[in-house]
Order: sequence, then structure tokens, then C-alpha cells
Amino acid sequence: MSSDYQIGRDKDEEFTYRGHTVEELRGMTLSEFAELLPARMRRSIERGLTSEQEKLLEKADKRDDDESANNPIRTHQRDMPIVPAFVGKTFAVYSGQEFERVLVEPEMLGHYLGEFVLTRTSVEHGQAGIGATRSSKFVPLK
Repeated sequence: MSSDYQIGRDKDEEFTYRGHTVEELRGMTLSEFAELLPARMRRSIERGLTSEQEKLLEKADKRDDDESANNPIRTHQRDMPIVPAFVGKTFAVYSGQEFERVLVEPEMLGHYLGEFVLTRTSVEHGQAGIGATRSSKFVPLK
């Protein structure tokens, strides 16, 4: 490995996605940006976004970054690709039980909204109750 190989970016270094800054990406059309995306995401954009996804894109274009921080954009569209118009905005993405806040950062470009909101929680089993299993009769009572 060479000594200049580095993962991520320095704090003073500007973020680039495939060699383009966020400002350059915002100036691109959706089809131009799609050319930079991975194949599966590019194909979904080329086939056309659903009407719900287009509504979400319009909402994000209209909102300011400060306004979305106080009042996030609520959505069920977990399969929406993160595009440059979403950078800096806060979304409330549905997890199946509740809406969870997601602040979109430039590093999230090329991912889906649903990747940042988990739908499953870790299971933490408690102690077995009396009569739950045959082995629970050996669990000391309080």
C-alpha cells in the first residue's frame, strides 16, 4: 500500500463523490447524477421514480436546510436513493413502528434512505418465569 492511501477525508478537506463536489452535484440533472451511481440505483432512476418518490424530491427541493432541521420531512419511502438535493436536510423515515430522524450528510450519497433507519431491534430476553420451561424450576426465586 502506498503511504497516500486514505479512507474518508480530513476535516479541512472538501467532500467529493466520484470526483465531484456537492455543489457540482447539485448543479447536475437527476439523469446526469444517475450516471455516477452504482448500477442498481442507476437503473431504478433511469426507469423512473415512483410518484411518491417524485413528491419527496419536490418537497426536499422546496425546503431550506434550517426549516427541515426543526420540522423534518416525513416519509415512508425507504427505497428512495439519496440525491444531492437531500444533503443537509433532515428526514423522518418510517421504521415500521415510528418515524426516526435522519440528517443526510454528503457521505450518504449513493445509498438508500432506509439503510440508515433500522427496522429490527435486538432481542434481550429476560429471566424465565415460573412454569415457562422444565428447567425454569431450578431458577432461584427471590
